[in-house]
Order: sequence, then C-alpha cells, then structure tokens
Amino acid sequence: MALDTIDIGVLVAIGIISLTYFTKGKLWSKGTLADPFSSENTNLINSNGSDGSDLVEKLKSSNHKAVVIYGSQTGTAEDYASKFAKEFQSKFKISTLLVDIEDYELNNLNEIPRDVLIFFFMATYGEGEFTDSAAEFGEYLESELSETFDDDDGDESEKLLSNLNYSVFGLGNSTYEFYNEVGNKVNKILSKNGAKLVAPYGQGDDGQGSMDEDYLAWKENCFESLKNSLSLVEHDSTYQPSVSIIPTSGDFDISKVFLGEPDKFYLNENEDSDSLSLGPFDHTHPYLAPVSFSKQLFSKDSNRHCVHAEFDLSKSNLRYSTGDHLALWPSNPDQEVLNFYKAFDLSKEKLEKPFDIKPLDSTTIISFPTPTTMEALVRYHLEITGSVSRQFLKSISIFAPNEESRSKANLLSSNKEEFSNEITSNKLNISDTLLKISNNVAWTKVPFEFLIESIQHIQPRYYSISSSSLSEKKIAHITAVVEEETTAVKNVVGVATNLLLNVEVNQNKLKNEDSLVKPLVTYDLNGPRNKFQDFKLPIHIRRSTFKLPVKPGTPIILVGPGTGVAPMRGFVRERVQQFKNGVKVGKILLFYGCRNSNEDFLYKEEWAEYKNVLGDLFEMVTAFSREDANKKVYVQNRMEEYSSKINEYISEAGYIYVCGDASRMARDVQNTFIKIIIKERKFNEVIATEMIRNFKTNNKYQEDVW
Repeated sequence: MALDTIDIGVLVAIGIISLTYFTKGKLWSKGTLADPFSSENTNLINSNGSDGSDLVEKLKSSNHKAVVIYGSQTGTAEDYASKFAKEFQSKFKISTLLVDIEDYELNNLNEIPRDVLIFFFMATYGEGEFTDSAAEFGEYLESELSETFDDDDGDESEKLLSNLNYSVFGLGNSTYEFYNEVGNKVNKILSKNGAKLVAPYGQGDDGQGSMDEDYLAWKENCFESLKNSLSLVEHDSTYQPSVSIIPTSGDFDISKVFLGEPDKFYLNENEDSDSLSLGPFDHTHPYLAPVSFSKQLFSKDSNRHCVHAEFDLSKSNLRYSTGDHLALWPSNPDQEVLNFYKAFDLSKEKLEKPFDIKPLDSTTIISFPTPTTMEALVRYHLEITGSVSRQFLKSISIFAPNEESRSKANLLSSNKEEFSNEITSNKLNISDTLLKISNNVAWTKVPFEFLIESIQHIQPRYYSISSSSLSEKKIAHITAVVEEETTAVKNVVGVATNLLLNVEVNQNKLKNEDSLVKPLVTYDLNGPRNKFQDFKLPIHIRRSTFKLPVKPGTPIILVGPGTGVAPMRGFVRERVQQFKNGVKVGKILLFYGCRNSNEDFLYKEEWAEYKNVLGDLFEMVTAFSREDANKKVYVQNRMEEYSSKINEYISEAGYIYVCGDASRMARDVQNTFIKIIIKERKFNEVIATEMIRNFKTNNKYQEDVW
C-alpha cells in the first residue's frame, strides 16, 4: 500500500524524535549554595504585583529570602503553596514571599539574588499545558530559556540561571497522557540553564487521589534536604496568624457589609449598571446569569439525575465560542453549613456580627471582599465540603477541645493508614472529621483566623458548554450529572451539581412530596440580599482550545460517552446551523455511550432532528453498557466495528474529538484508534502510536477530559 502524506509525515516525525533522543546532552548538575540565608522572622506576604511588577526589584527592596510562586488553575496549587510558605517560614524563620505567577514578570530570573530560595508550585492544565495564569511564564521558558540549552555541561558559572536556587512541586493527574508536564518542564529548563535544585523535585497525583500524601512526602524530603545542604536551623512550628479579625463598631453601616456578594460591584450597585452588565467577567468578577430554562434529562425511572440548564447572557456583553467552558460559582448547601456551625459552636450572634479582616502585613491580599460576616464566609467562600488532609488535622490539633481529642487527632494525622481507613475512605469533610474525633464536642478554641487561612476557598466548577454560539448566541447550555455517593457513614454530594438540581426542581415547581426528584441537600437560592432570586447564579466563561476545525468542510469524529457528549452536542448544533446558512459542512461521525437507551440517553429526541437536517453528513453510533445483561458494550467496541469508516475520515484529513473520563475511557479510546490504524493501514504499533501523537501535536486529535 502506498504511503499517503500523513504517513510520510509520521515517519519523518519518528526519525526526528529518535535523532533528538540519541543526541541529547548529559544530566545537569544540581550544585550547592554558597551564600548564607537571613533568619529574620517577618510576616508572610502574599504579594500582588498586578501592574506587571518586577520580582527582582521587590526582593531588593524587601528583606525576603524565600519566594513561593504558584501557577494555579482551580486553586489547588495556590492552596498548597500557601500552606508550604507559612510552614516554611514558621519552621526556619526565613522571611517568605507568596506570589501568584501572573502578578509578576519573571523574565529576569537571572537577576534573582543568590541568597534567595525559590519554590515553584506548578499545576498542569489540560493536555500538558500551563495554567492560564502561568501562560506568559511558559512562553518565556519555552521560547527564550529553551534556546540556551547546551549540548554538554559546560561551565555552570557561565549559564544564564547559575544564580538561581530552587525547587519545584508539580501538581498533575496521571490519568492524562502528559502527567505533570508543566512541573517536569519547569524543572528541566531551569536546571538546563544552570539553576541549582536545592531540594528534590516533587509531584502530586490527583488522578490517584494521593495529592495530599504526595505533597507531605515531598515537603518532608524538601525540609530535610534544606537542613542538610544549607545548614538551616529548624524551629518548633507554632501558629502565627497572618490576618487579624477586627469587629466593626456598633454604628457601622450594615449596607457596606458583604453578606456573600461575589465582589464590590454587587454590594450597592444598581444591577442595571455598566459594571454588572459589561464586565469584564472572569475568575475575579462573575456575571449573575439567569437560568432561563432547566430540565431533567434522565428518565423518571432512573435513580440518578442529570440537569440541562440554560444561562441567559443577553443582558450582558458576556459571550462564548462553541467548545468553551462555563464556570459556575457554587455556594455551600444548608446541611453542610449547619454541620460546620455545630463543629465550631458558631452561634447566631457570632455568625451575624460584622467584622473586617486586616492583614498583619500591608501587602497581604485578602481573597474575598470585606467587611463581612462568618455566616457569609462559611456559606459562600470556604470550601467546607471538601476532603480533609492529615496536615490540616495536625495543625488544628492544638485547638482540640480536650486532651483525648488532641491525642486522637495527633494519632490520625501521623498515621497514614489509620487516616485513610477512618477519614479518607469515608470521604469525611472538616466538620465530619472533627466531630468524629471529639465525639460531637464542639471545637470552640479554634480561632476563626485559623479557619480563614487554613481552609481552601470555594473555586468555580467548570462545565463544557453544550450549545453552539452560532445557533444560541446569547444562551449557554450546560449538561451536568448530579453527583452523589453513599459511604459507610454519610451521603456525599457534589456542591455545584446539587445546586443545579435545586434550581431545576424549584424552577419547575416540583414539590418534593409529589415528585420522584428529592434533592439530598438544599441551598439558599435567593442568595445574599436576594440578589440570586429568580434563579440567578454567578458564572464566567473560560476559553478552551477544544475547537472545531477552521474549515467547516473538514470531517470530524466525535467520541463522547455520558456527559462527554455535551461539547459534541454543541459541535453538531454548530454544523447544523452552518448547513442551514448555506455553508458546505463536512461529515460527522459521533460515538455516544450510556448505560441504557431508556434511562440515561442524553438528548435522545434531538439527534434524529439533526439527522433530518444533515442527512448522510451525520451518523450517530450508540453503545449501551447495561442494555444487555450478558454483554457490556462501550464506545470503543463500536469504534472497532467502524474501523474502515474511521480510517476513511482520517484519510480525508478529518479531526478527532474525545470528551469524558480521563482515567479509563480516554485511554481506551486512544488505544482503539491505534488499533484501527494498525489494522487498516498495516502499520506496526510504534508508527500507529506516533501517528496519534502527531495528530495531538498538530491539534487534529483534541481531548476535553476530566
């Protein structure tokens, strides 16, 4: 069989990769530090240089001898960086600066003083990409520093970053192909440019649920390395708040108190004002979008729920492109809020009393609007439903209500296996854990400052938009399966999906006593000062690289089981609208899978409508894993049946799109594509694998997985 253009390209790529591999330079030297470190104990600073500040100038004008830099997408890297910075400063009495990577220009790392330690906490986003906040830093590393690589070791003192003393903790997910790509890349490029790795490179794996344990192991190794190589003196760690709660005076104007409003624009502004309709809307300022329509997608016979929700953007300048993500800002459910109150004995008087939060250093940044109340923070700002870590339990143990509880907390926090058996496996959150340890005795000694600093703040939840910006210009659809799980001791619910379920149930006036839909938890749907009433929810749009080909005539293969069909629905609707507009569109081959054709077949009635419009240009192939008790059928099984047609689409320069579970489905689907190429083109596995890898590099194989 003759090789086509794609085949030749693949073979050339393999040759180049092989050549690169066998001619790469030797491993780099880690080096040691020569300069001593200051032991002054100043307050930890979370520095905001949003004006494009120069980190070198900041360090020269201050007395900080350590910098913790984080690049975070969902807040996890920020949370770990903050914990590390506080403990590092407390343990070694080294003045530490905490920095969001997007707040500073880092293109002059070669000028960082030699007596400064730099710690990078770098999350990997998507398929090996830098987070949005770290994109500029990534470009600098890949475009400028990568060009300085030497073919041999050379003189370390002459390398660009020989002044830099650093360590890296990468945050990633092993279910993705490019696991911890960003952390690895940062470590490699810095080292290649002469930077000294003064503590071991570490990485955490969210895919295996071991992020906390991975971090703790790395942190201990890091501290030991620093003590041994730099002769740092370790001190007993004590809790030192970096913020102070200041009660407001009796005559304080309550209208100026934030009761859960997302930011200052929603406090006293008229909702028709420009600030509330023109944005810009992003992760710091959401739009309160009305949910104009919602419905259940699963059948009434199902014991699971899936919500279709439509967000009206017409009264704002907020827009999206087909394939983008909608970020939903959730609040905490009533039941978890009350449980938190119980755990810390927060009375109504304590909850409603306004207070301000003052940083103990003038440049510390408070990440939520103030003045506020404890009630507002617990419901709208603190991630009280999330998992608890051994480190958190160790830190809070000093505030235990009695000696027995303190001993139990210390035992669990120091024993990985016991902690896993009693806490992690049962998915207990902070309130659950503390009440279990103390036999329901409230932890009244815990300062609220500690909770503000130690509990991660609620982050937006991201959903693939299931509509088309061409056919629904001012409406964004999302498709969400309601998350709920029962452990041995409790029901665990997804915060955002159950919020959507509450909206759907109330919007459609389904009374719990008359309906099969009975939410496990409830929410305050009116929101602070009733600003969320009439089913409004705070949202923003996150741009995505998951996009249709520029040329509408390009064939596309879509693989989206379960809610992975959400963006595929948007793609199909886009092509339908283009077709109606007289545009020549390419063929669509959609593989969709669910459990049962009569239970959870999403948008079942719609696909026939699209077929009526597109005719032979659209083909949908279904797989039902529980339709036949004797045989489970998945999308990859059906793909193998269509191997000839898939190869035909690929030969016609078609694009591949996969959306859904990253842990198994995405890998199985990729392996199936490789099998099909081997079968249809008579390639060996190495060439077929490299062909798919080449497709990904050229954006012809795109994944939107979680």
